Amino acid sequence: SYLKKRTATKNKMHGEEVLGLPSKFVYRSLRRNRKHLDKEVNSIEEKLLSLVKQEQQHQLTLLTSIPGIGIRTALFLIVCTDGFKKFESASQLCSYVGITPTIRESGSSVRVRSRINKVGNKKLRNLLFQCSFNACKHNNACKGVYERIVNKGKSKKLALIAVANKLLNQSFAVAKPGRPYDDTYVSILPR
Repeated sequence: SYLKKRTATKNKMHGEEVLGLPSKFVYRSLRRNRKHLDKEVNSIEEKLLSLVKQEQQHQLTLLTSIPGIGIRTALFLIVCTDGFKKFESASQLCSYVGITPTIRESGSSVRVRSRINKVGNKKLRNLLFQCSFNACKHNNACKGVYERIVNKGKSKKLALIAVANKLLNQSFAVAKPGRPYDDTYVSILPR
């Protein structure tokens, strides 16, 4: 909620700047509002980080060791999955997030291109998609998935969604058994 308000305030400030600051009072008010929202977001994130560190410090360390997963994504994963206790398999987690492909066909007459089912946690899906950009550069397994899909002639966006799926599988494989991330290990848990 605060992040949405902060983005809206930033957009209003930009609109005021483009118009040449017709009202300095309004611009100063928006700037104060943005500072207040920044302060609130930072305090909430610090509190959330301290709570997660008390309960699941080990999982937080394991998740942030995966190249491409940052502290915010790791926090969100731990909070949304209740420390990965809500799910028994990585495929269940991927379905919960909504990054699994859905095939739509009926007999021989209806064949629609498969797409991800967007039923799931939108915020987590967006975070993982953003992480996939960084993972393509620094995570060897994700880089391989990305290059393989792009070399087949598929779109880069589809490849990034597959990388997000791979990141989620890696996160589950690291956090559930409590094993550290190993770049040379191909698969820790079966899907």
